[in-house]
Amino acid sequence: MLDIQFGQASDFGKVRTNNEDAMGSFVPASRHQARSHGYLFAVADGVGGMDLGEVASATAIQTVTENFPKAPAGTMLPSLMPRLVELANSAVHDCTLNPKYQGRKMATTLVTCALRYDQAVVCHVGDSRCYMVRNGQARQLTQDHTLVNEQRKMGLLSEEDVAESASRHVLIRSVGPEMFVAPDTSSHTILPGDVFVLCSDGLHDEMKPAEIARIVSQQKPIDEIVRELVARAVEIDGGDNTTAQVIRVRDVERVAMYRGRPYRLPSA
Repeated sequence: MLDIQFGQASDFGKVRTNNEDAMGSFVPASRHQARSHGYLFAVADGVGGMDLGEVASATAIQTVTENFPKAPAGTMLPSLMPRLVELANSAVHDCTLNPKYQGRKMATTLVTCALRYDQAVVCHVGDSRCYMVRNGQARQLTQDHTLVNEQRKMGLLSEEDVAESASRHVLIRSVGPEMFVAPDTSSHTILPGDVFVLCSDGLHDEMKPAEIARIVSQQKPIDEIVRELVARAVEIDGGDNTTAQVIRVRDVERVAMYRGRPYRLPSA
């Protein structure tokens, strides 16, 4: 069956006095729940230009992690995950209507990764990222919902222009400001040895994918690896909160689908 290890770490950085990042997970309590629901990991980065980024990020994480195991057993992850992100958006948006927060606006990014059998489903809004590291090579599985990334896709900016732009953190999509949001969702077949990295921009702004891949590919305890990853990003700059989750896949359960139901494939 699916067998993973994971670790997570977060740091205020060298400048911020509060941490607007949040992270959370759901780990199944049994083999049966691992097959019926799977694992969930999530990172959120509260938007600092608004009033209550830490409330927005914590609300989004709480919403997805609490509702993930409440889904009916066997729910297809590609349909479940965007519903959970949309639910998180509604929860954050509703906070602005709560008299406790006096109508102050709030927003957050959110990246989630759910794993079951031999599949990973990544769903996100904003510029927090998910990478998959395989055979020492990192591949970014998410596309930043930023103004400069849209300009890059249209050919108006180069990769170098995006990295150096003063507007690189201007989001065109985030969780909370509007009643509805459209998350991006992708599915990926996973193999033993794959490593997933979920992170806020405090990490990926400072470290190139090759450096992330080098650190997480080390044969060390997973908790040491994630602490090293975050510490390295803070050492390089430390101007922002920095958060990462590292998920190492040790084994998978190969399945195929027939009439909406999974069935095990013979081992290779």
